[in-house]
Amino acid sequence: MQFTPIDLANWPRAQMFYYFSRMAPTAYSLTVELDVTETKRATKEAGLKFFPAYLWLVTKNLNDQIEFKVAEQDGVLGFYDRLTPLYASFHEDDHTFSLMWTEYTDHFPAFHRACLENQARFGDVHGVLSQPHTPPPANAYTVSCLPWIPFRHFAVHNYENKPYYFPSVEAGQICEQAGRLKMPLSLTCHHATTDGYHVTRFLASLQQDLNEFRRFL
Repeated sequence: MQFTPIDLANWPRAQMFYYFSRMAPTAYSLTVELDVTETKRATKEAGLKFFPAYLWLVTKNLNDQIEFKVAEQDGVLGFYDRLTPLYASFHEDDHTFSLMWTEYTDHFPAFHRACLENQARFGDVHGVLSQPHTPPPANAYTVSCLPWIPFRHFAVHNYENKPYYFPSVEAGQICEQAGRLKMPLSLTCHHATTDGYHVTRFLASLQQDLNEFRRFL
């Protein structure tokens, strides 16, 4: 995990960042519908879990743009070389969840193995953090799934005033439509770091990777 300070004097987003972080703090959410047919088929045929594939694909495509990786470290604005997915582990016994994280790697099979190992090791640990002796890394962003509801919109509201610029991502229940499998995906972003252009690029590349997932196996 590498943190690179941003040269504010030469950063094209400097004025926009100041406006939407200091003068008019603004976040926005939107929900889209993704076609996950090919990824579901590929993971099933390979005997793999879909959820790690979802985590990996979202993280991979967020990592392609610096704007999604902006953060403050010791009061210095910069960006990480990659994000780490921080996701929910659901407990069937009491219907609560704990937060778990798996370090991102460009090699999907290695990431899939690490996810399953984390679940086997920490899946029964209750509390806010499932890995209680290891706090989440500074580059961890929230990505999760609400598998029971095929929502049309989902928005995350943060009531604590702190410099947090990572996106939050939430998937919903997968449903069949005209022979295709569709999954709602909500993305909540800070306007200081991302605009519609960045979101459009992210969603387009994510859908392409979902369509061509077999090449990552």
